[in-house]
Amino acid sequence: MNLSRESSATGRADMTERFGAREEGGIVRCDACPVLCRIRPGRSGACGRYANENGALVRTDPVVLLERVRAEGGAVVPFAAGGREGALVTHRDLFVTGIGAGTTYPDYKPAPFIVASRYDGIDTVTVVSEGIFSYCGVKVKIDTDRHLGPETATIRVEGEPVGHVTTAEYGSQMLSIGGVRHLTGGSKREGTVTCETLLRLCNGEPVELSIEGGAQVVVQAGAAPIVDGRREERMRVGCGSATIGIFAKQWYGHVDEVIVVDDHITGVLTEHQAGRCLGMRPSGIRIEGRRSTPGRYFHVARPGKGWGGTDITDPLSIVREIDRQLAWPGMRVLFTSTTGEDALFCLLDEDFRLREAEMPEAVRQTIERIAENCEPSLCSVLFMAGAGGSLRAGVTENPVRLTRSVHRGETRITMGGAPVYLWPGGGITIMVDVTQLPRRAFGYVPTPALVAPIEFTLPTSLYAQIGGHVAAVEPLAEVVARYREAARIEPADPALPWPGQPPRGDGADLP
Repeated sequence: MNLSRESSATGRADMTERFGAREEGGIVRCDACPVLCRIRPGRSGACGRYANENGALVRTDPVVLLERVRAEGGAVVPFAAGGREGALVTHRDLFVTGIGAGTTYPDYKPAPFIVASRYDGIDTVTVVSEGIFSYCGVKVKIDTDRHLGPETATIRVEGEPVGHVTTAEYGSQMLSIGGVRHLTGGSKREGTVTCETLLRLCNGEPVELSIEGGAQVVVQAGAAPIVDGRREERMRVGCGSATIGIFAKQWYGHVDEVIVVDDHITGVLTEHQAGRCLGMRPSGIRIEGRRSTPGRYFHVARPGKGWGGTDITDPLSIVREIDRQLAWPGMRVLFTSTTGEDALFCLLDEDFRLREAEMPEAVRQTIERIAENCEPSLCSVLFMAGAGGSLRAGVTENPVRLTRSVHRGETRITMGGAPVYLWPGGGITIMVDVTQLPRRAFGYVPTPALVAPIEFTLPTSLYAQIGGHVAAVEPLAEVVARYREAARIEPADPALPWPGQPPRGDGADLP
């Protein structure tokens, strides 16, 4: 089988009969989405995904196949293996993804591809489609302590609201972008900008977000965030209390007090249980904020872009008082942030004032150890959507049976071959890490809505039981042969499970 690895300008399959109809004057009507574009020769539709090429409806982007090469016995080997005399005997696994496959609009049509295959002796069916998702959005995790904006603050792109700041997680700020109310519930421009924002984020492109009452943030999946023009480098090792718990023993003997500044929980070593277990002498330093438990303080400062996600740039400003009955001249005090990016070493002078001093090498090494234990600051983008009528009707005439088989683990869902997280409860609500999909996996339609690939893989016997479109099933070899010249071949990520592997169960007990 000799397939090209990029789309070719020629050999694109005529999709007119599957996704449209011919009209007078060489015009082709495309019914791949509700817009129903009438496309003149040499032009493309509103989405840019379908075009009229010499009176035929064609896809402007190719169908994407995933490929892996296996040696006999199942081991995955490099692509070049097996091409030389004496090499291991290998065979190729191919998986048809929903990228470039087309949609099921109107709903009653079977999915564009319903592919019969065989995996390790098990007959399987993979139903392949592109979903049109109006009910979709992305969850963005940004690894930084910087204050990006107050919770529930509106996120804007080009002045339009596209989402909001949601509850922060441990060491990360969280954003929710998109959703049906932004796509269709506001003005036309709001919907258009929201759709464009989602498309760019899902396809791995950078997007600048403006957070009301907060920062300008450049977000790109798999890349470090840029906050107000500054590229973030580190995710905090933990809150102030956790940092003390981790490094207390390494500080012991080198400093007399450590204050770890953090927006949520600022830690004070000698008050903390870790310091007490080490037998450290109380320092007498009292800091601002509300003490939660010994050595753990809330509300030390306001959120901001300074030390530990607070608004302070001078850590001495949080020292409320120094108890002369407990403190002593020459006392060694270290202030640090939860990432080690900010640190200050001080000595207490004869007037009981903290004075900056040169940091001893042993103390500097502990700061470097904090930095070493911080993960790189990254942006993670998870696409989230619900598989509704079009998708399920394209799989089976009895959609509830598909939903039940999915939740029972009898039908596997992938998006562009990538594994998804299935939310429990009703419906088929899924999330996927966009960096695990092949490039250019997402598209759009101007309704507005996002278009994303989706595949359902299940045993052949189960497909018949759930009322699947059995008459539309075709062998994998025939699909590959039909798109031999136009398909784009992508290597499967060896770190991910093979998407064509059937899930457990055969649906024998399906009601």
